[in-house]
Amino acid sequence: MKKYDYVLAGSGLYSGVFAYLAGKKGKKCLVVEKRDHIGGNIYCEDVEGIHVHRYGAHIFHTSNREVWKFVNELAEFNRYTNSPVANYKGEMYNMPFNMNTFSRMWGVSTPAEAKKKIEEQKASVKGEPKNLEEQAISLVGMDLYQKLIKGYTEKQWGRDCKDLPSFIIKRIPVRFTYDNNYFNDLFQGIPVGGYNVIIDKLFEGCDIETGVDYLENKERYDGLGDTVVYTGTIDAYFGYRYGKLEYRSLRFESETVDTDNYQGVAVVNYTDRETPYTRIIEHKHFEFGTQPKSVITREYPVTWSEGMEPYYPVNDEKNQELFQKYAVLADGEKNVIFGGRLGEYKYYDMDKVIESAMKKAGEVLGV
Repeated sequence: MKKYDYVLAGSGLYSGVFAYLAGKKGKKCLVVEKRDHIGGNIYCEDVEGIHVHRYGAHIFHTSNREVWKFVNELAEFNRYTNSPVANYKGEMYNMPFNMNTFSRMWGVSTPAEAKKKIEEQKASVKGEPKNLEEQAISLVGMDLYQKLIKGYTEKQWGRDCKDLPSFIIKRIPVRFTYDNNYFNDLFQGIPVGGYNVIIDKLFEGCDIETGVDYLENKERYDGLGDTVVYTGTIDAYFGYRYGKLEYRSLRFESETVDTDNYQGVAVVNYTDRETPYTRIIEHKHFEFGTQPKSVITREYPVTWSEGMEPYYPVNDEKNQELFQKYAVLADGEKNVIFGGRLGEYKYYDMDKVIESAMKKAGEVLGV
């Protein structure tokens, strides 16, 4: 007789939602986590009374009423609206591209003037765009590309925009209104008290082991539960049988600054190529903090190698083809559920991770 109904490898949002719904059905869960804490990338640390997003900014947004209802049962959400600012060599622009951006860039004041400017500049690309640079220019013109897309994208991907495929930027959000709200979703906010409030509720009632690598102790943990919910990298699960999938990683550099307001907004993107980091996050603004000090985090994109944290799947054709081979193997595994960003090799926003876990729990638990 096995001790647990489910062994969850990883303690991110997918595992948490699944564990929570399994618990409601009276199922017993063991959580196995490599890090020294649970919660995956939404984990927060308390510094100077500020909830610091340890693994980068996490802003909850969704148009799915069921998901919004679910998270609001776990925590109260504040009214935070994501309105990031782009810094190009000291010039400040509102994001996403909207009339405030165009007015700052060109001195225009009407949507018609902004549209005319973009249309004129788009004309420089003839025929089908051959790379990301041409694709971006064909969508928003040369000025916006040069100042607000090129440097940022090259830092993110670690290569020149001319060497990146055009499909990476299928569309760029452009608004001809004075609206700085980054997201179009119906619901948006940050949990009051930080994401750990949600994490603690999701894993309540579970047995938890931290600082343990499931794959290094696979036989033991497989023997403890009827079913494994695996949220690590899918290629590692199969011992890189067909080769390694590619990921992008991030490095975070945080510091406490002796000011109550460092940059006036939670997120500033640095869009020139020369600044080594892509953005600075000032965490207190997520919860409208009034603490006497502030905590800022600089975010550096890094080329992933084994042993580093994989944050983003590289969803190009080559990696998708390789992933499909692993997906076939995954389908053949008995009593193993593969989920989350790494288990499904998919770039997921938080609401989509929750949606995916709820769907899977519905299938196997009948919730």
